[in-house]
Amino acid sequence: MSLPNAPVERIIRKAGAERVSESAVEELKQALEEAAEEISQEASKMADHAGRNTVTREDIEISTQ
Repeated sequence: MSLPNAPVERIIRKAGAERVSESAVEELKQALEEAAEEISQEASKMADHAGRNTVTREDIEISTQ
């Protein structure tokens, strides 16, 4: 999975940064992708435990708490 740079840079700018280095964008992308993968794995386990093949919004919500 690879997130596009522009939205990641917008996240950093929205947090208050005036300027953002390419390495900062790459580092945040990596952190976001790792977090998303962990959340997705937990959500998939939730769906499996419930006997479903489909991951739902609720599975994601529970996995982020």
